[in-house]
Amino acid sequence: MKIRVTAIFVKDQESALKFYTQKLGFVKKMDIPLENGDRWLTVVSEEEQDGPELLLEPLSDNHFKPASTFQKAVFDAGLPYTQFSVENVQEEYERLIDLGVEFSVEPTKIGTIILAIFNDTCGNNIQIVEIE
Repeated sequence: MKIRVTAIFVKDQESALKFYTQKLGFVKKMDIPLENGDRWLTVVSEEEQDGPELLLEPLSDNHFKPASTFQKAVFDAGLPYTQFSVENVQEEYERLIDLGVEFSVEPTKIGTIILAIFNDTCGNNIQIVEIE
């Protein structure tokens, strides 16, 4: 069994695509039009383009309403919706700060990891993590 696709709820797919590609450096993998103007829209790591895909799952009135409530509750609690692995959290933090990304948690060492949490502008807190 392998993880092929995982999803993250986003308020606007086009804005999410811009953030995840232009700021985070992911690459668009799939973009298939669906009903109601939605898309099957996935991105992948530039370093691992045949690896797991991140589905930018749209949230709107056309979708499962409790998902919006869940997303807002997780965000308001300051919890990360998901996490991405990076080689060096401090370097990635500085790169993203230079691109205007807002962090709620600066690089912090906890045990054998270093983490930071940022706002993806799509309704989610995202954690980056470096395992020492």
